[in-house]
Amino acid sequence: MKNFLWLLPLVLTACMAAPESGTQAAVPAPASDDMPTSTTTLTRYRWQLHDAVDAGNQRLDALFGKTDKPPLQLDFTTDQLSVRNACNPIGGGYKIVEDHLVATSLRQTMMACTDATLMQRETTIKAVLQSRPALILSTPGNTPLLTLAAANGQTLTFAGQPTAETRYGGPGETMFLEVAPQTVPCRHPLIPEKTCLQVRERHYDANGLRAGEPGPWQPLQQDIEGYVHEPGVRNVLRVKRYPLKQSPADAPSSAYVLDMVVESEIVEPKSTAQP
Repeated sequence: MKNFLWLLPLVLTACMAAPESGTQAAVPAPASDDMPTSTTTLTRYRWQLHDAVDAGNQRLDALFGKTDKPPLQLDFTTDQLSVRNACNPIGGGYKIVEDHLVATSLRQTMMACTDATLMQRETTIKAVLQSRPALILSTPGNTPLLTLAAANGQTLTFAGQPTAETRYGGPGETMFLEVAPQTVPCRHPLIPEKTCLQVRERHYDANGLRAGEPGPWQPLQQDIEGYVHEPGVRNVLRVKRYPLKQSPADAPSSAYVLDMVVESEIVEPKSTAQP
């Protein structure tokens, strides 16, 4: 058995949005109809990189190079920001001073990365955040845009997508689900051979250590938004569970959204003895 385990110190305290897959839709360039610079607006969206240019208005193509990761992403709470989809997760405090974003006490993990695109994203976003960039919120169309203009002339533009809290109308309930390495058959009236994730609830104390006994294994009759299962890999996920309003009688009453993968293990299949 080969194990790849990690439990980050911010398992219980980090506030990072679930990763998204797929290609970002085209978004119009920023217009002059600026929105008020407010933490309320920042916290209602996940901000994914849409465009980036240098001081000469040349596109920073290195930030959009070949990678299987979604675009560089910023997430905000009322006083914390986090960076996703660079080489290392980055987080810290922030405040808005005279329409400038002032990042404080930035911290990150120190994982080595062989992906040149992810490394360039990390280098660029750290430099921009540390430069006290001008912050502009605008709505040239139906998509809100967040523009960070650094002192060296680099300008990063992020397109906003509503967070799960915004879409589901509340903060949701944080819980931990352990996902078995293999799916199991489950009932579905329209899909005779449907398989489902097999999950059980896990519990952790304030220090991020396992506490108590896990719940029973059971098939999960729905997807976890933002999570793509890889057969043979056991994961422990931090998820948010949101109650669904006006859910049909035969449909799930809650939605599960991936918040963070906190533990992962490759489980090799058991070998069969030869006669």
